[in-house]
Amino acid sequence: MTASTDRRGAALAVLCAMALMIVLDSTIVAVAIPDIQRDLGFSEAGVAWVVNGYLISFAGLLLLSGRLGDLIGAWRVFLAGLVVFTLASTLCGFAPTAGLLVAGRFLQGAGGALAGAVVIGMIVRLYPTPGAQARAMGIYSFVQAGGAAAGFVLGGILTEAAGWTWIFLINVPVGVLVAIFALRTLPREPAPGLGRGLDVAGAALITAGLSAGVYAIVQTTWPLGLVAVLLIAAFVLRQSRATEPLIPLRLLARPWLLLVNATVVLVFATGMGFQFLNALYVQRVMGFDALGTGLAFLPTPIVIGLVSLFVAPRVTARFGPRPVLAAGLTLLLGGLLLLGQTPSAYATGMLPALIVMGLGVGITVPPIIMLAMAFTASSDTGLVSGLTNTAQQAGGALGLAVLAATAAAVSGPNPTVDALRTGYGVAFHVDAAFVLGALLLTLLALPSAHPDEVSNYLLNA
Repeated sequence: MTASTDRRGAALAVLCAMALMIVLDSTIVAVAIPDIQRDLGFSEAGVAWVVNGYLISFAGLLLLSGRLGDLIGAWRVFLAGLVVFTLASTLCGFAPTAGLLVAGRFLQGAGGALAGAVVIGMIVRLYPTPGAQARAMGIYSFVQAGGAAAGFVLGGILTEAAGWTWIFLINVPVGVLVAIFALRTLPREPAPGLGRGLDVAGAALITAGLSAGVYAIVQTTWPLGLVAVLLIAAFVLRQSRATEPLIPLRLLARPWLLLVNATVVLVFATGMGFQFLNALYVQRVMGFDALGTGLAFLPTPIVIGLVSLFVAPRVTARFGPRPVLAAGLTLLLGGLLLLGQTPSAYATGMLPALIVMGLGVGITVPPIIMLAMAFTASSDTGLVSGLTNTAQQAGGALGLAVLAATAAAVSGPNPTVDALRTGYGVAFHVDAAFVLGALLLTLLALPSAHPDEVSNYLLNA
């Protein structure tokens, strides 16, 4: 991808702005759920669909969206997703009923999948050299990790000051501005087109399988999980026979790609689980309100921003992504073990743990995304980008489901504050086990997956 430094920077800003809209939408809603439930008359079970509807359509369409980017051009798919996401945000903001809000959330997820699936691949093509790519991924990772944490802050402020509808309506003017700049700055590379062939049956199978899998995780509906496994197995069989497969099996046969994405699943299970648990902990155990919860999280995105923008790119370029990833995971493990002590005071107990978590996330996310996209041919960047995004969403859903179930099981029905404290403490330690798994994969499995390729990559970094 050839572009001037200024044009590349402008394109990166556009891609990161859309990524920020998407990631904010995954957390900003959490703080406003009680207000949404009260105003639109949701039941206790029904209000979960405000979150689940977005997650299911987003995760289910990522792989298909990534492949469409390879076939018809990533910039086209990005713009289509941006338009759908912005229109859906308008529907959500003005939804007069619970049903229309859920429909809007499904549509938002679809738009987010179209745009989000191609972002990482477009950044990789904009910045192909390891040093520049490390800096670009540092910016992108700050947006991803810092934006997710900042969503709690912004959600609390908007809900308290202007009402929950503005957590959706704020996307509309931002989406219009991003679209204007996207049309001016995004490179428009040639693409083979749909004439090359799109495996429609395979697309239907993987979309249904991933959607069912995420629903099974977030609702802990394990029989549907079996259905999801069968659909995905049918998809793999279909790919072995299709003339133009949606996912060439040569990609699925690469140990490196599979191991890195398994690590991505564990890393994002950790991150989403931490945010979910900590938001509940500071509200239900420490007694913070919605705005206070958001402000309590503020140190984490600040530290993530400083580290991912100024520290992670430099150490990754110097030492290579795998050692830096291991260091970041070690910090994450330490932060979660501190939270597992269930601090009572914010300044002396919670704050140090949040700072360590911010350091860990800021160092971990840039190298794991770089490793996930390493050694990818330009014709497959959209697909591999979609695969990595799918791993992120699957990990987030897995973390939320497992940790919520753990905390609830330990706390028991109608729990006291002390019982809640115990339940969240155990769940924080389970979250630490996710980190430990990712660290073991990084130290023991990744070096042997493609040793020659890894060695060459680190030397070129």
